[in-house]
Amino acid sequence: MTGNGHRNREDGPTTTAQRIAGDAPLVLDGATGTELERRGVPSALPLWSTLALIEAPEVLTSVHETYARAGAEVITANTFRTQARVLARDPRTEGRSGELTGLAVECARRGIDAADRRCWIAGSAPPLEDCYLPERVPEAPALEVEHREHAEHLAEAGVDLILIETMNSIAEACAACEAAKRTRLPFWVSFICDAQARLLSGEDLSAALDRVARFEPELVSINCLPPSAVPKALEVFARSAIPFGVYANLGAPYENSPDQRVEDHDPASFVSVAEQWVEAGARMIGGCCGTTPEHIRALRSAFPILPP
Repeated sequence: MTGNGHRNREDGPTTTAQRIAGDAPLVLDGATGTELERRGVPSALPLWSTLALIEAPEVLTSVHETYARAGAEVITANTFRTQARVLARDPRTEGRSGELTGLAVECARRGIDAADRRCWIAGSAPPLEDCYLPERVPEAPALEVEHREHAEHLAEAGVDLILIETMNSIAEACAACEAAKRTRLPFWVSFICDAQARLLSGEDLSAALDRVARFEPELVSINCLPPSAVPKALEVFARSAIPFGVYANLGAPYENSPDQRVEDHDPASFVSVAEQWVEAGARMIGGCCGTTPEHIRALRSAFPILPP
């Protein structure tokens, strides 16, 4: 069962909005691409983790299952690189955007079913180009058309919410929000920023939150930054009326990244920094590149869902 949400066995909130308003923070899953690499599945550019849909869908399904068993409440489908623009760069995937987006969501669904846990499925909607290179953000017409197509594919595949993530510019975040809103699905929007709470485009996170607020996202967040870079963003979130979340990373998604963003945290120390996010008001916590099911299991143990 999907449509906010894909629920199994346990009683509890039936929408993500209800869960966000609950007692304990909602726990998102952790990294997909780096976890696939940990399990021996290459995630080379330009397709990155999309390669698993072609070469190892059973391993991808197992990754989702492991995160669900670890206690993640939202499982992120492997749609980070299933947009037509990226898939056109490889003859194996060109013209298969709708198909591969559907397959990614199905792998997430199978993983949840195998774990027999309560989870929602989020469809990842990232920047159309490189997350770390805001100078490559396309012009407005392409942003509008391509984000709309991806959002429609996610909705057709049956996701419970759209996770607009790793946004490095206000313009692209707004285009993705507009596309997500048209589907009538709940959506979250997450930004990548530096330790001074500036997007990689140089724009202030505070300005970004002001701009996306008019689209009425269910939640805003930051991701793909090391835990040590989070504190300034927490100060910005404190001035916003929108529920917020944090899912930091512990390592770059690929070798030779422009900024390696590597920070070493075992599950216990990751919980320690997550406690600071929750104390500051975070309603969602999770992991980005480099985090593992063990990190998510530690978060779930530290922030158990209280019985109704």
